[in-house]
Amino acid sequence: MTDAPSPRKKATLGWPFSFALNHLLAAEPWARERLAPFAGETIELRGPPFPALRFVILPGGTLEAGGADPALTITLTPEALLSLARGPEHFARSLQVNGDPRLAAEVSALARHLRWDVEEDLSRLFGDVAAHRIAGAGRALARWHADAARRLVESAADYAVDEKRILMARREVDEFAGAVARLRDAVERLEKRIERLA
Repeated sequence: MTDAPSPRKKATLGWPFSFALNHLLAAEPWARERLAPFAGETIELRGPPFPALRFVILPGGTLEAGGADPALTITLTPEALLSLARGPEHFARSLQVNGDPRLAAEVSALARHLRWDVEEDLSRLFGDVAAHRIAGAGRALARWHADAARRLVESAADYAVDEKRILMARREVDEFAGAVARLRDAVERLEKRIERLA
């Protein structure tokens, strides 16, 4: 049996994530203003089998790895990765959120509207033209990965339906439901005939 990670271990693991999130927040003053009223509150991210990560909200609306008991817990469900390929809205619906509803609403709003301007950051390092080309290549790669994930899910579903017969095709389910409805109607008609004869 493994011991739960200590708060110091959680802080160490969360440091790269807090650095990245603070980089996003630094570019958006409105986002920091929305988080600032929750200073001192802790948010915990869970993504089993990985260790949980905790972030405490600082007075300026930035984050620091660590924190005490979480006011808000966000858990990635097993469906989260598949739903990510379908888009951010599907991904957001696949998360389990427990805790302070006001903080949950603010975090949800930030997740929907806060975007990393990769091209802007790359232009500081490589210049505008190179940054545009690198970002374009990255977007193309991301589209290819999303398309590959979608095709993999579709292939797995086809295999489960057609090859192994683990699942039923939609057409077969509809036909079965129609047959059950017709059988129910026939049984009801038969019951009425029996009642009249009796």
